[in-house]
Amino acid sequence: MTEKATFGAGCFWGVEAAFRKIEGVVSTTVGYSGGSSKNPTYRDVCSGRTGHAEVVQVEYDPSKTSYEELLNVFWGVHDPTQINRQGPDVGTQYRSAIFFYTAEQEAAAKAAKAHLEKSGRYRKPIATAIIPASEFYMAEEYHQQYFEKHGMTC
Repeated sequence: MTEKATFGAGCFWGVEAAFRKIEGVVSTTVGYSGGSSKNPTYRDVCSGRTGHAEVVQVEYDPSKTSYEELLNVFWGVHDPTQINRQGPDVGTQYRSAIFFYTAEQEAAAKAAKAHLEKSGRYRKPIATAIIPASEFYMAEEYHQQYFEKHGMTC
């Protein structure tokens, strides 16, 4: 039996590639979540008017990897202190967010965030939002496994 986890950590191409390397990850899908409009396109999301974040939905086997391991990957692939940006990408669609599906995921995400805040690793506060999962809209096919399709690595 598999479970889902959804993360927003900037441009979804590199984030997806990082999760695909984890043993126990069954599949990844890039898309949009956390916004107000139905069936947004990439162009819609990039306009900043839909409120969606670029996200990666991860389907994983909890007997082979844990949600905590996925959280570790999430924290490691981006700067969680940035508000509405990652590197050169700026806009609400690039915000740092964890979309939880269960009370257990919510608790684990909050505990991981608190641990990271106390660790002293960052000088600025962690900006990552931890919110209930909302409707997930799959991104256009050309975005799926983008790095693999184009012979790139992260």
